[in-house]
Amino acid sequence: MSKTLIGIGLNYRYFMLLFQYIIKKGIGDVRLKKNKYLDLLSKQFSSPEEIITEIINLKSIQNLPKGTEHFVSDLHGEYDAFQHILRSGSGNVKEKIKDCFGRTLSKGQKNELATLIYYPERRLALIKEEITDDWYSNTIQQLITLVKFSATKYTRSKLRKTLPKRFAYLIEELLYQTDQQGDKKAYYHEIVSEIIALKQADRLIIDLCYTIQQLVVDHLHVVGDIYDRGPAPDKIIERLMTYHSVDIQWGNHDIIWMGAAAGSPLCMLNTIRISARYNNLNIIEDTYGINLRPLLTYAEKYYEDNPAFRPKNISEGEAEEEVLETTKIHQAAAILQFKMEEQLVRRRPEFKMTHRLLLSATDYEALTVAIDGVSYPLTDTCFKTVDPSQPERLTGEEEDVIQRIMQNFIHSEKLKRHTDYLINNGTMYLVYNDNLLIHGCLPLNSDGSFKTLTIQSQTYAGKTLLDKFENALRTAYEQPHVADDLATDLIWYLWSGECSSLFGKTKMTTFERYFIKDKSTHQEYKNAYYHLREDEQICRKILKEFGLSSEQSHIINGHTPVKEIKGENPIKANGRMLVIDGGFSKPYQKTTGLAGYTLLYNSYGMQLVAHKAFSSVEQAVRDHQDIVSVKRIVDRPLERKKVKDTTIGRGLQKEIDELETLLTYLQQQG
Repeated sequence: MSKTLIGIGLNYRYFMLLFQYIIKKGIGDVRLKKNKYLDLLSKQFSSPEEIITEIINLKSIQNLPKGTEHFVSDLHGEYDAFQHILRSGSGNVKEKIKDCFGRTLSKGQKNELATLIYYPERRLALIKEEITDDWYSNTIQQLITLVKFSATKYTRSKLRKTLPKRFAYLIEELLYQTDQQGDKKAYYHEIVSEIIALKQADRLIIDLCYTIQQLVVDHLHVVGDIYDRGPAPDKIIERLMTYHSVDIQWGNHDIIWMGAAAGSPLCMLNTIRISARYNNLNIIEDTYGINLRPLLTYAEKYYEDNPAFRPKNISEGEAEEEVLETTKIHQAAAILQFKMEEQLVRRRPEFKMTHRLLLSATDYEALTVAIDGVSYPLTDTCFKTVDPSQPERLTGEEEDVIQRIMQNFIHSEKLKRHTDYLINNGTMYLVYNDNLLIHGCLPLNSDGSFKTLTIQSQTYAGKTLLDKFENALRTAYEQPHVADDLATDLIWYLWSGECSSLFGKTKMTTFERYFIKDKSTHQEYKNAYYHLREDEQICRKILKEFGLSSEQSHIINGHTPVKEIKGENPIKANGRMLVIDGGFSKPYQKTTGLAGYTLLYNSYGMQLVAHKAFSSVEQAVRDHQDIVSVKRIVDRPLERKKVKDTTIGRGLQKEIDELETLLTYLQQQG
């Protein structure tokens, strides 16, 4: 990357922002402002020649092929499957091996090399007894060749920054070996021989493998839902925090955890309920160090075993006592959540959620509930702590339990570190390289118009609605000790409101699924967006709302599993809409027919990658098992895309314009 971007970039951008601020505030004469700004900027360069060199450098970078973008979505705590997708670049590593070595390696040798690159430590440990010096020498040379091949679209400066520090000098020497048959042949041979003799070959191979992983993907997009269902969302975030280039679009399951860290008792209770449902309470207690003992003590006092609240994913041999504790916590969290949801619905009539006042619609003697004028019998109920005259009222004991656990959530250092990362690196949506990335939907009416939500006498729709949601989330996160303000309540609306871009349904039927056998009451009707997104003109209208009109623009969605087993196509609206729910969540795989999709976008175009279910890391390492099943070309541009055609390229052009202005200014000053 350029000196401006890496070396003096911070000062350079500071002066640009300072100049823009001065102009905006109208401080002094515009010409004097500009000259003052240019004087400040000129101090960052020692000579006009240095400016010229930088302009040439930036313009040269603009004409490199664009880097490969990798899109993933709906990871849902499935760390091992995510790691495999990340390490393999959704098949991009194998593609590079195929292009680099052609017919010089057999299919088996290519698979062996790919597995080594994915899991270098594990693979080396597995084959340790079989490794010879010749194997080391050949493998190091193959990896060096592949590093060089994978780096062809990058500057030498960027490649240098990618190389591991401990072997950077030696790798550079090997990368640029040009005299293998002449005077330096013995020199290169000796480098490799000494690495092997000094027992550094394993370390070098590991470093080269991770360098290749980084080179084959320039930027990662996570289009929502890191949390819930699976066992290790924390590991996914820790991995993302070390990744070289990544952005995140928040999903509905992510904002619930962010809401809990922002001080929302409703969001907190929901995270506990879902974790109990999927038998993942250890994420809260062990991973994040949050003490749930007050809730367990309360639950033990009021709740019994209940088949509707037994957790999913019970491990073989799991103690019945632990299962029963989780069942009781599950009930307690659910009832407390329903109580607090009724409180929110009553204080926020503008949310239009009165149909969710189901505790109030329940007849506690007959054990029935009235929904849309129809009375339904209730089963598996657990209403011992509900006061029929004031069903939303919390007892003093319940308020104390909620407050104690809430403080544990707010003060969890690890949870705050993870949600800080989501806040700082995430958004509700992203416009990037002429594509719109959004986890859920843009709420629409049946006629294709943007659905409106009125809050405090102001109406929001389309892009302004999503901006309102994002501002509310950030505001609530900044004041975690305020629990029932509008900003915090809007996080819950994002979870279950009809106009939420992250929910996209008429109602969330959690109560009905627990207590009513009639499955017609479980139905959650999707927003019109989900069938209108098949219409190319609707997609073009949405893209235009976000300032996108290119023929190569797409909406990239996660959130909804693609039921390929029923013939559903993830490519919709003549290619304007791409649905890439990664299908990492194992419960969905039976209904979808595959594990889901990821997306690759390189200088030649877009490829949608379908995946099989991931078995285990052990099987991948031992048997070279991969999960990429098929790639589908989404589009191929008429011309190969370059950096200048990207979001980053447009930023570079602004820097070039500023530098050219500076150069002219200095030349005029003599």
